[in-house]
Amino acid sequence: MHAGISLSCPCCGEQFRQGETHCRAHEQPVVLELSYDHAAIRDRFEPGERSRPDIWRYRPLLPVTAEPVTLGEGWTDLVAAPTTGSELGIDLSLKLEGGNPTGSSKDRASAVLTTLATERGCDGVVCASTGNAAASIAAYAARGGLSCSLFVPERLPAAKAVQPRVYGADLITVEGSYGDAYDACRSRGVEPGTVDRSAGTSPYVPAGSQTLGFELAEQTDTPDWIAVSMGNGGTIADIWQGWRLFDRLGYTEGSPRLLGVQAESAAAIHEPGAPSDSGGTCADSIDVDNPYRRGDARQAIEESGGATVTVSDETILESLRSLGSDEGVFAEPASAAAVAGVQRARAAEVIHAGEAVVAVITGNGLKDTATATESLDSDWGD
Repeated sequence: MHAGISLSCPCCGEQFRQGETHCRAHEQPVVLELSYDHAAIRDRFEPGERSRPDIWRYRPLLPVTAEPVTLGEGWTDLVAAPTTGSELGIDLSLKLEGGNPTGSSKDRASAVLTTLATERGCDGVVCASTGNAAASIAAYAARGGLSCSLFVPERLPAAKAVQPRVYGADLITVEGSYGDAYDACRSRGVEPGTVDRSAGTSPYVPAGSQTLGFELAEQTDTPDWIAVSMGNGGTIADIWQGWRLFDRLGYTEGSPRLLGVQAESAAAIHEPGAPSDSGGTCADSIDVDNPYRRGDARQAIEESGGATVTVSDETILESLRSLGSDEGVFAEPASAAAVAGVQRARAAEVIHAGEAVVAVITGNGLKDTATATESLDSDWGD
């Protein structure tokens, strides 16, 4: 591990060596956390150094030392959305994570995790996923010469089912919800010599995901809001951790507020204890009945002074269409949800006129063309 980075248990403070993921001194294993020595980091890293246009520009901040397993992930485009922004009376930008190698933001964590696997001499990786993380880790496993076993719910868009199979992964379809797939992965998939990429199982997944926060801190002048759709809650939590680390290192001035957006039928972070209707939303990537990082997401939103909203499938699909026709951006439904959330927050005067907002478009629309097609057909039939 690079100097200035350490692993410890958030409950008892015990320190661990590189590659460990859990402290087992408690009734239930506790996922370890990464800690950073800010002075040591400052001596080794300066933002704005453009040696490479991917996440490995942040290598001194990443907890792996082996040669990266990479496909060129990260440093995705940030573009203005002038038409949508003008309609809402705000300065709106879009972070286009669909430009990553497999079409989603998940590639950031997959690159770091597969690099860790090769560093530790592991044979394979496993993952429970609603689709994007599965496709991502399958690609990086192929790149790193690792086996890959994936556990996915039966309701999976065709493109997301094909993608990991093209990469040579073993795709195991589990009857039921994402939670059922997650449980199956934990009970059947995690074996000695494998690394688990599932949500909430490793400190190395957030380490990769937080590079999205680093990039937003470098690419923006501290927006008033960053809007992110939420399934498990990891992306919004990790963006916040990345931004906070940059802030503590003295590389930013101020922090944005976070807007967490969920589908109405899968809103367990927005409204803890709310019933979840698995399969009840067109936004499959955020159709999570039991968010394994809901606590991290809630903490990040509260610390930022932010808010959460829910959006209907109707408004998600309206945003999907308008992003395409007004901005030239094809977003998958879960990504369009972020813009639908901005619209709802603006209508409720949570976001105010003239404020600067970045909506994170976490996945490419090619991930789910069937839903887009149905939306267009329905629209034309009205």
